[in-house]
Amino acid sequence: MGSEVPPPNPVPKWASEPCIMGIDEAGRGPVLGPMVYGCLYCPISYQNTLSTLSFADSKTLKEEKREELFESLKLDESIGWLADVIDPRELSAKMLRKTKVNLNEISHNSAMGLVTAVLDLGVLLTEVYVDTVGDPEKYRVKMSEKFPGIKFVVAKKADSLYPVVSGASIVAKVTRDRAVRDWVLEETVENINRKFGSGYPGDPETKTWLKDHQHPVFGFPTLVRFSWGTCTPYFKDMVEVSWEADKDEDGDKDGKRQLKLSSLGFTGGKRKSEEIESSGKGRCTFFQARKLELITKF
Repeated sequence: MGSEVPPPNPVPKWASEPCIMGIDEAGRGPVLGPMVYGCLYCPISYQNTLSTLSFADSKTLKEEKREELFESLKLDESIGWLADVIDPRELSAKMLRKTKVNLNEISHNSAMGLVTAVLDLGVLLTEVYVDTVGDPEKYRVKMSEKFPGIKFVVAKKADSLYPVVSGASIVAKVTRDRAVRDWVLEETVENINRKFGSGYPGDPETKTWLKDHQHPVFGFPTLVRFSWGTCTPYFKDMVEVSWEADKDEDGDKDGKRQLKLSSLGFTGGKRKSEEIESSGKGRCTFFQARKLELITKF
């Protein structure tokens, strides 16, 4: 995970006062760009003032207004904020690994990481308000067990109910918008462009961009969350890779077997691939000759 943090400053003088914190995300649904979790925290004594700052669910505000509010909260000495920027490659890698990490778990881990980061700054958090992902009560219990000294309120539409979450929503949305806007396309393929629309799966411009920017071998640019179902129809046009593996414990007659790599997953063998990989059997000579083994525990 990457993190967006404000410039280093001394711990605020109000950090030892009981403080509240709001957490919200931006970019959960798009097929392009990072998902961002943002938080905003302040003294409980500042709540009344916070409610006068025109914070609202970022989705209801125009971009110019969000930018204006973000700049104003950054200058407010009674407010602190952090953002966790989760790269699209990290999202896809976790969702496609052997031991899958789903989007809800990634979201929960990000939220817990933000709470930990603020506590590590020396801030006395006593209440945290979270816009829910999944079942609100299960999420609340999970957070409470992780941080037993903090009261958690997890609710649907929390970004429109609690000003501290509305502020977090603005932090997350503006951070994501800037990340996508400033994204450096590392790929050097001809005719690559930035006309990718909103990045949401239903956007025709986004679909056209995906179609025009797929590579038959290397897939999509790093901006793309290639684990999203939106990408699946394009896999049929990509190259299927086959390689020759060594004889395995099933004892193929010719001593060799063909494995295939397609659709971002392994196909061809119906056996327990994890056992084969860990035992070194059924693996390419390249790996055996160099005594390379799969490490699952560090």
